[in-house]
Amino acid sequence: MPETALQPWDVAAPERGGLPSAYGLLPEDLEALGAPGRPEHLFARLQRPASWRDGSPWLSKVARAWFEERFDLGLPAIAESLPSGDGSTKLVLELTDGKRIECVHMPRRVRNPRVTYCISSQVGCAMGCTFCATGSMGIVRNLSAGEIVGQVLGLMRDLGPAQSSQVTLVFMGMGEPLHNLENLHRAMRILCHKSGLDIPARRITVSTSGLVSGIEKLALMQPRPLLALSLNATTDAARSRTMPVNRVWNLARLRQALDAWGPRRNEKFTFEYVLLAGENDTEEDADRLADWLGDLRRSHNLNLIPMNEHAASDFHEPAEARIQAFAGRLKAHGCFVTVRRSRGRDVQAACGQLVKEKP
Repeated sequence: MPETALQPWDVAAPERGGLPSAYGLLPEDLEALGAPGRPEHLFARLQRPASWRDGSPWLSKVARAWFEERFDLGLPAIAESLPSGDGSTKLVLELTDGKRIECVHMPRRVRNPRVTYCISSQVGCAMGCTFCATGSMGIVRNLSAGEIVGQVLGLMRDLGPAQSSQVTLVFMGMGEPLHNLENLHRAMRILCHKSGLDIPARRITVSTSGLVSGIEKLALMQPRPLLALSLNATTDAARSRTMPVNRVWNLARLRQALDAWGPRRNEKFTFEYVLLAGENDTEEDADRLADWLGDLRRSHNLNLIPMNEHAASDFHEPAEARIQAFAGRLKAHGCFVTVRRSRGRDVQAACGQLVKEKP
């Protein structure tokens, strides 16, 4: 595939139609539009579910009428809830235009209760990774910034927690977040805004399949999230077989983008490596992976993810002995490595398993 050829991710995905979502507005937007009231006050009313009444923002009659004439105040609704034996829950959300997406609610019972939400950025995905169920859908449309924010607000309203200080967000749901970068980053600005949820950027992780053009743009943006990279192979031939994006931006070009990112103090990359039996799980793969990581191997997170099997892919999870041997060889090279047992496998909510056809 020549680099000059137009790729699916080069084409802007379709956008949401109808009235725009009110949850995609920043205070400066409200001021410019002449919203009735103090912009910061209205923004806070929209963005803080703990202050809502009867499940919706508490607005004056004048303000509500103004919004309803111009914007959609609806939120993604939970259409299906599939609890896993490990405590996580796969959620099917219906958007206000009837399209459906999936996300995952993952509570953690540590010293202080916390919740991680795995959030979607698109309906479907254009990247075509052959081990991922979402990729089998193709791309349907982008989520707007308001729909991305609306996932978080609606889930906090329905499932908690009430305090955003207990929330961590990972953009590892449906879609390639950097294929929807404009809406993604506007959503981040809203989620991180001090008058709203005020979620620190360090508690937001954006995962990419290796869309280098997006990585380079996101590196210069503020707020800047943590970056997770789905790597999954150690040679260009192998990665191009399973991840079409590698045919345009190969492993060397990808590493160049990471070096240019310039991690700040206490900022770590997360490398995700899905182990596919007979495809990328040899000792030689482990050696090449350690070499590619180079000086990043001791200070950044490498997550080995045994393949979460699903009907849309012929790949399988390696045997446990092979998984442990692969991890052990990486550790011998000095890599900071974890075997990540994805939550929600029993309800098809794990990494690579999210897919939703038309309702």
